[in-house]
Amino acid sequence: MSDARETVLAYVPDADLDIVDKMAKTYRLVLSNRDASLVSASDPAELKTVRENFLKKKLGLTEDDATLDAAIKEVLAEMKDGKANPRLAVYYKLAAKYGKLDVF
Repeated sequence: MSDARETVLAYVPDADLDIVDKMAKTYRLVLSNRDASLVSASDPAELKTVRENFLKKKLGLTEDDATLDAAIKEVLAEMKDGKANPRLAVYYKLAAKYGKLDVF
């Protein structure tokens, strides 16, 4: 779990580590695969997956697709540091943005 903590703390220095641990446990299978552990900002299918499976299904958001897509792009732009976009950090930032960290 320490890798998960370090990954999220790199982008959210004040992250709640208990929530990070719960998220890492929830997504442990995804995180174990290098490709799946990253969010590709340039892949429309990947961004749709984040919107449909994480924002809508997991967090229960009901905003329209354009609003959710804009939120994803905003988070990815905040993380643009020349490195890959770690899925766990993207998910944490999105959940925090919508006040949904308590889902975990």
